Amino acid sequence: QVQLVESGGGLVQAGGSLRLSCAASGRSFSDYAMGWFRQAPGKEREFVAAISWSGGATYYAASGKGRFTISRDNAKNTVYLQMSSLKPEDTAVYYCAAGPRGIPTPRFRADYWGQGTQVTVSS
Repeated sequence: QVQLVESGGGLVQAGGSLRLSCAASGRSFSDYAMGWFRQAPGKEREFVAAISWSGGATYYAASGKGRFTISRDNAKNTVYLQMSSLKPEDTAVYYCAAGPRGIPTPRFRADYWGQGTQVTVSS
């Protein structure tokens, strides 16, 4: 089992940038593929990005492609989501997730979740 704690959320103006971090503890971090999801008020949770256990493969939802970058540092047990050119519609609670490393990245499946971090983008 793995425990996940997100940080880095906050209030930013449209067009700005934020970097979210997710620190993992427990079982070996490299045993997991990692992903980011988000949930806006009144909407269902949606996939944002995923990265393979080695960092060699990444996959993005259309909403973030070209603006968001997922990365990981296995030595630090941390996964990141760099977000740029933020829009008001990116406002949501962002969740980090861990999933099986054997599943292809575009089919990322979340088995463990963090508590989430709020991102608010003002217009």
